Amino acid sequence: MQKKQIARPRRSAADGIVIGVDEAGRGPLAGPVVAAAVILCTPRPAGLDDSKKLCRDRRGQLEAAIKRRCRWAVGVVDVADIDRLNIFGATMLAMTLAVEALCAGLDEEPATVLVDGNLTPHGRRPEWRWPARPIVGGDAIEPCISAASIIAKEHRDRLMRAAAVDHPHYGWETNVGYGTPEHLAALRTHGPTPLHRRSFAPVAQLELFAGAVPAV
Repeated sequence: MQKKQIARPRRSAADGIVIGVDEAGRGPLAGPVVAAAVILCTPRPAGLDDSKKLCRDRRGQLEAAIKRRCRWAVGVVDVADIDRLNIFGATMLAMTLAVEALCAGLDEEPATVLVDGNLTPHGRRPEWRWPARPIVGGDAIEPCISAASIIAKEHRDRLMRAAAVDHPHYGWETNVGYGTPEHLAALRTHGPTPLHRRSFAPVAQLELFAGAVPAV
């Protein structure tokens, strides 16, 4: 039986492993927040970029290449925890879960974790134990973060397309939970589902209004 060949992981100038981290799903009204952690292979897949700049077909091609050749993991935080922690706290948790899962399969700890944005889970999650550096706009300029952005978005989009089968009124197969006019109109007509974030204003306001209307 042939063993799967994984390319050599990218290392920093200090000869340590570098992990890139990004999330998908901070803004939607429904569904989980997903973070991905990636250790790029050398040579890395060509054409990596911010997932938002790539068409769906190209993202799918790059996702397959990253998963085939590099090391990766995802962390998923569901709606109940988003409402309990708030979306920032849930994002920090998702990033921590992704890096934990990735490091569980390594023989050594990473030298650094590069995180898209201006904050990292360091000091914000008790489980976080790795050196971390935030990079604003890192999903467009740091290839390992670009790879993580692709993995996170594709993973979350699939979850939302699957959820759309059970909740067909909200257009999640295309809006993946974001507050589009179609989604907001469906919320007003059908009300929120268990996958809607009650801590987000449009959903909370709708429930407050519905509760204030006298029963007929």
